[in-house]
Amino acid sequence: MDRIEELRAFVAVADLRGFAQGGRRLGISPAQISKLIARLEDRLDRRLFNRTTRDVSVTDEGRALHARARALVEEYDLLERSAQETAKPRGLLKLSAPISFGMQLGSALLDFAGAYPDVSLDVSFTDRAVNLVEEGYDAAVRISALADSSLVARKLASVQGAAIASPKYLAQRGTPQVPDDLRAHEAILDLNMAEPHNWVFGNGAKRMEVRVNGRLRFGNPYINAAAARAGFGIARVPEFVAANTMKNGELVRVLEKYEPVAPVAIYVVYPHARHLASKVRVFIDFLVERYAGMRTKDP
Repeated sequence: MDRIEELRAFVAVADLRGFAQGGRRLGISPAQISKLIARLEDRLDRRLFNRTTRDVSVTDEGRALHARARALVEEYDLLERSAQETAKPRGLLKLSAPISFGMQLGSALLDFAGAYPDVSLDVSFTDRAVNLVEEGYDAAVRISALADSSLVARKLASVQGAAIASPKYLAQRGTPQVPDDLRAHEAILDLNMAEPHNWVFGNGAKRMEVRVNGRLRFGNPYINAAAARAGFGIARVPEFVAANTMKNGELVRVLEKYEPVAPVAIYVVYPHARHLASKVRVFIDFLVERYAGMRTKDP
């Protein structure tokens, strides 16, 4: 067992190029992981890492060991999980999700907790893109035009944008008929956007970009929608954020025919693994089925 833990520590440090980072992955202190590495080096009579005050690099002997050690650790973990897991998923499931999708995701999480009583949930809501491997997350929900990634991604839903305003604001300032009319309006800016002042409409050859301005800027689409509801201007938010207030008439959608078709999507992402733990597998399948109605075909 001690030898497996030494190899596990070696793989973590080699993967992440740091003792502190490797310790965080394994949930142990840098001192503990240093002790495991030192024991492995003594036993093998080989230096596996070059250490400086600023950097950790793998030696030639370490590189030769790395791939084989990772395979052994993965094989051991596979064997251990296969022996431990029963027909029922169990254990702690650590998740990350964006704040903006939290209201939607909350009910799904509670339903999942009800369906799988042996799975404990530890869910962090943050708009920061966490490092799943380094920070020990099993999976994360992300809203984005998904960049190339080493993570496995399953699409949950398409995200349609909506430009919204209160009837009172539109009665006072007029309803924009084309995107360019927004230049004369007070915009409520979303700081989660890469370029909050630039609102893009249309698709393909009909794509158009409008620069908007406004005195209110928030990093939360629900606050943006609340500001629009209070009559401060026109906001642009994910459609699911304003769905209920548009239904009851508190907010009115504008420029709908110019909205791009689902420019981003919601994904559940998780690290590559030869054997996906049953608690993670059933959670991913649960979310995919839950949001099936919100998906559209990829362009």
